[in-house]
Amino acid sequence: MPPMTTLLDKARLFRSWHVPGDPLILPNAWDAASARVVASAGAAAVATTSAGVAWSLGHGDGDQLSREQALGAISRITAAVDQPVTADIERGYATDPAGVGETVRGVLAAGAVGINLEDTLRPVAEQVARIAAARKAADETGVPLFINARIDTHRLPPGGRAAWLDETLSRAGAYATAGADGIFVLSAPDTLAISTLVESIPLPVNVLACPGSPSVSELADAGVARVSAGSSIAEAAYALARRAAHELLTEGTTTTLEGGYEYAALNALFLDERPR
Repeated sequence: MPPMTTLLDKARLFRSWHVPGDPLILPNAWDAASARVVASAGAAAVATTSAGVAWSLGHGDGDQLSREQALGAISRITAAVDQPVTADIERGYATDPAGVGETVRGVLAAGAVGINLEDTLRPVAEQVARIAAARKAADETGVPLFINARIDTHRLPPGGRAAWLDETLSRAGAYATAGADGIFVLSAPDTLAISTLVESIPLPVNVLACPGSPSVSELADAGVARVSAGSSIAEAAYALARRAAHELLTEGTTTTLEGGYEYAALNALFLDERPR
């Protein structure tokens, strides 16, 4: 990837990669080291996982971080890679739309060019106001921040595809009007429901890839424009740490650690020129 010298360049490029049927694939990172590893693996862009960031800083997920802690983590990640970075900012680290706007200005100052903003199924009018505040704050800087509006219909009581689609589409339409650039759903009843969502709204659709979910090729066939791993890579990394620790403590062996990242190769990521 050629060097990108300005935030505007990165924002425009990142936006251009959201193509239905040819999705941008984002293996999420949670600190500078994991961001560098993801970039070296060939990721065109780096996404953060708010859960992974919170865990790495000793907090639980779900608005447990302060805005300052979150922005600090974003700054360290953007400094570690040349690729465009999109940041999961949970509910905006704010209690009101004005606060969301302040967070967005901080995200851009930290060097990221996209955000995920989740609705937690709050009343639609409230979330519309928060998205509009984010849009206004970004537009005032002149950087076309990509606002990925997360719709948390995975939290709905069981009701089948129709109930999921009705609520998701209703919210997607309102969020698009408010200034969102993409729609993010964590789960869906099936790929047919995802295809219907893709066909029914004019924004790129982002779907989560995790154990048990459809493959990237299946999601591409459904018209998805972005696929992200969420917290699943961080979860797998911490699960490995737990298994390795348990084996060493109980068996005195280290077979769990076989196949790990070779020390010299990993260390070289931080000694050589940054991956591009």
